[in-house]
Amino acid sequence: MRKYDFAIVEGDKRTARMAVVLAEKGYNVVCFGTVESPADNKIYHARTLQDAIGNAPVIICGIPFQKDGYLYSEKEITPIPLTELQRMLRKYHKVFGGVIPEDFKALCEKRKICCYDFMQEEPLTILNAVATAEGAILEALLHKDTQLHLSRTLVLGYGRCGKVLADKLKGLSALVTVGSSQPSELASASSLGFHTINLSDLPQKAGHFEYVFNTIPATVLTKTCLENVRKDCLIIDIASNRIGVDYEAAAGLKRQALFCPGLPGKYACLGCARQLTEFVINKI
Repeated sequence: MRKYDFAIVEGDKRTARMAVVLAEKGYNVVCFGTVESPADNKIYHARTLQDAIGNAPVIICGIPFQKDGYLYSEKEITPIPLTELQRMLRKYHKVFGGVIPEDFKALCEKRKICCYDFMQEEPLTILNAVATAEGAILEALLHKDTQLHLSRTLVLGYGRCGKVLADKLKGLSALVTVGSSQPSELASASSLGFHTINLSDLPQKAGHFEYVFNTIPATVLTKTCLENVRKDCLIIDIASNRIGVDYEAAAGLKRQALFCPGLPGKYACLGCARQLTEFVINKI
């Protein structure tokens, strides 16, 4: 009989706090490589990955699931190759994580191992967008000594995060403009009372804003755009992979551009942990 109900491997504060939430619900949890070492008589700490994986039927990994071929860890102290996890998996396992690579999912399907991607679940992605938007606003308040109230603010992209972020900024009485290259996104934003600009016009209009929030995973804030950005403008880039801004050009032009990944784990880890835990429990 396996000793633990759940194994939590690597990840960030969200997955580390899941150990606490699961223990509160009466489950036995083993952690390996987590960013925190929570103390509870139902939380154990494995010395090896095999110790954790081999003694729990449910494995919870980070968001994202991997980075450069290794299981994602915010603290990057115990790098674990994805291939090592694959080697240890058995049919009885259920694996959870966020942004799981398609080849890993295919391998699990072939071996009849259940695999669940947090970021493929619509309710979780919406809640993640809320936590991301709140974190982005906090970063803006921490790094610029002016109010968002009545500030000329640009939100680039109007997907899940962009929609939530624009709405929350509007609630703080910022003067919000939405930028996109998608006519449907521009029409949707306009229908809710936002000013809009097409990305093709961004180089000419970039100097109008005090705050710029980027949610688009592509280099939209190019050197040409940055040359026209106000010197006192703050750019908050929450898109993945640090490609939303030409950071080399920003440094040369002395424009303040902050790459802000993992905001839910940074500022809302316990709330996110509770949401993720409910999802996991409902799937086992």
